[in-house]
Amino acid sequence: MNWAQEEVRMADLGDKRLNARLGLVLGQLSQKPQLSIPVACGGWAETLGAYRFFDNSKATFENVLASHCAATKERMAACPLVLLAQDTTEDDQCVCFGPKGLGTLKETEKHARRLHPTIAFTPDRICLGVVKAAYWSRDCPSPRQKRRSKGIDEKESRHWIESYQDSCALQGQLPHTQVVNLADREGDIYEWYVEYDSYAPQTRADWIVRAAQNRCVQTGESAKLWQTLAQAPVLGTLEVEVKARPNRAARLAQVTVRATTVSLQPPTRPGYHLPEITVNAVLAREDTPSPGVEALEWLLLTSLPVSTFEQTATVVAWYAVRWCIEVYFHVLKNGCQIERLQLETEERLLPCLALYMIIAWRVLFTLMLGRACPELDCEVIFETKEWQAAYIVVKRCPPPPIPPQLGEIVALIASFGGYLGRKHDGPPGPKTMWIGLQRLRDFVIALEAREALDMRCV
Repeated sequence: MNWAQEEVRMADLGDKRLNARLGLVLGQLSQKPQLSIPVACGGWAETLGAYRFFDNSKATFENVLASHCAATKERMAACPLVLLAQDTTEDDQCVCFGPKGLGTLKETEKHARRLHPTIAFTPDRICLGVVKAAYWSRDCPSPRQKRRSKGIDEKESRHWIESYQDSCALQGQLPHTQVVNLADREGDIYEWYVEYDSYAPQTRADWIVRAAQNRCVQTGESAKLWQTLAQAPVLGTLEVEVKARPNRAARLAQVTVRATTVSLQPPTRPGYHLPEITVNAVLAREDTPSPGVEALEWLLLTSLPVSTFEQTATVVAWYAVRWCIEVYFHVLKNGCQIERLQLETEERLLPCLALYMIIAWRVLFTLMLGRACPELDCEVIFETKEWQAAYIVVKRCPPPPIPPQLGEIVALIASFGGYLGRKHDGPPGPKTMWIGLQRLRDFVIALEAREALDMRCV
């Protein structure tokens, strides 16, 4: 049983043959995630089987992801702490009307679509998998005043709260695992904080949200959130790794940390009244940035304790793991090329998207497990023929009788994607990993063909 079949072993699509097809198509797409579906499948019969799977009414987005989500839950149960990062990403589609006989090739229409997954990570940034995902087509933009008159259940903002509700459900099912939900500034929703107070202590998950709104604070005087935190005493200083972005180099930022507990004034909502709530807040600010560099500043609201410097440092460190979901989106969009999928209807697209979400998890899981636990046996992740093929191609010698360590094989596979492994290069990145895994499959096929040829010659 390969990794794809093992990952979807709990699949229940209502048909044993459909369950088997799920594992087969997942394995095929994972071999060539950057290429088209026919290339990945490797033949007309296999391609036809994949398209028939996407056309099957039982193979929905939720059903295809369900078995992976169940496997993710099993991995979470083995961890004392799990950080659930959630975010929304675009998956827009431009439809050309020329081939449909409705216009010229230049006439296109943009369909706005959004994907909002919740991804589980360990504090060491090992990706455990997808917990849940929502996918929807965005309606035409409505005026700001009209949006303000809607309830939270009528807005896209509800997906952030639903993700937290799912986290609480998992916390109740995993009593020996601490679950913490992470969100960026889009998750700064007052109803979320009210939701936290509505759960029993033993079933509610913790949370860390980066503040976006400079809310009013109940202090007896007119005060705002940022002003209140800026006046709090300094608890200590931290080094925060700032990731590289276009036109911005990676660096280490020296930030001072302040923390306090604040009572927030509830915002006005049409038709109902929200209660006042008390939350903990941490302000991590770079007071003396380098010339020409934008100062780093995080104001984090959380349910976690922040009484000591060690506690606030933990909040900052855990929130930094939220960046891993951006890396996940990078793998999903650029490694799996989901924005290039041409499946005509959403009914076909969604089960295919669910499969690529599992593949993106596999790439990150392999990469980060190799970083966090390089001393593990490589057969924890790779089949015997896979690591042997990588070893033979790179080392140009027969593979050893004992499987090498995981870190060594991950580096060998990443070298197929351009990783040089020089002294100051650092560990492999996701791009070298997904390219390396794709090329590895070709080497395995060549190794199997050579073994078959040798058997015929005997």
